[in-house]
Amino acid sequence: MKIRIALGLIFLAATSAVAANFLNPFGPPQRQWAKLPDGHAWGTTAGIEIGPHGEIWAIDRCGGTSCDGSTRAAVHQIDPKTGRPMRSIGAGLFAMPHGLHVDKDGNVWVTDAAISKDKSQGQQVIKMSPDGKILMRLGKAGVSGGGPDLFHDPGDVTTAPNGDIYVADGHGTVAPDLPPDTITRIIKFSPDGKFIKAWGSLGSGKSQFRNPHALVFDSQGRLLVADRVNGRIQVFDQNGKWLTEYRQFNHPSGLFITTDDTLYATDYNSEGQKGTYIGSAKTGKVTAFVPDAEAGEGIALGPNGMLYAATPSGVTRFFPKTAQ
Repeated sequence: MKIRIALGLIFLAATSAVAANFLNPFGPPQRQWAKLPDGHAWGTTAGIEIGPHGEIWAIDRCGGTSCDGSTRAAVHQIDPKTGRPMRSIGAGLFAMPHGLHVDKDGNVWVTDAAISKDKSQGQQVIKMSPDGKILMRLGKAGVSGGGPDLFHDPGDVTTAPNGDIYVADGHGTVAPDLPPDTITRIIKFSPDGKFIKAWGSLGSGKSQFRNPHALVFDSQGRLLVADRVNGRIQVFDQNGKWLTEYRQFNHPSGLFITTDDTLYATDYNSEGQKGTYIGSAKTGKVTAFVPDAEAGEGIALGPNGMLYAATPSGVTRFFPKTAQ
């Protein structure tokens, strides 16, 4: 909630006046489509992903805004036909599960962007098998910091085609008066979790970030970073070289990319223009916009052509208009 308030103070309302003029290829939202075990209510839903076989995974913050002290599972595989839970994993592992990534082998990666009250959880990236077995931990539980082995509120994680691991660090870098040495960066690890390098600093210049919030790779192997507070997507090669930036996607919180480099960027911060911007990862040109007054922090396009959004109250589904 504190982050939402701070963002509201920083972002200008209706920063992209042309959004309403874009084509909307999807129909009305189907709210709270996905269900949870035992029918309990969703909490804040920060991330949603499509696995290698079309499976849907989504984060639930244990029925609230945090999983601190909860015994509920934090990550759920959802049946794309019925919205029913197929399996649930990650119980007791996270303080505030935030970023979600499903790799090419179906393994589930989650960032934990806070510290639990007892300091036993948080500030980690955890890799799990689809059945919930812990395969890797990066960072030190309950400890915030910089350097090669600590995180400062990791916001998202993704893996490159060769298995290298990339983490967006510095989720809490929202306020306008932060010290210039505040940690905010992209970190690269080898497939076995060994630190390779990090780049980035606080600011709005090239390779600087304010709230790096989501990561995806395009078909060229370029890394796209949703630099949310700065209102842009920065593009890098896999060694951290700055290539370009796109500002047409407003203030992106979540990113999803298809094999043909169609880019989906969800924005819940711009009053009157909340929703998902759709365009080209190659050129940065936006061609469509899906308005959503309850837009959240995650977006994903399923192989069935349906659009799935992670919102503050659960998973929303949009049918393509051609399918209605």
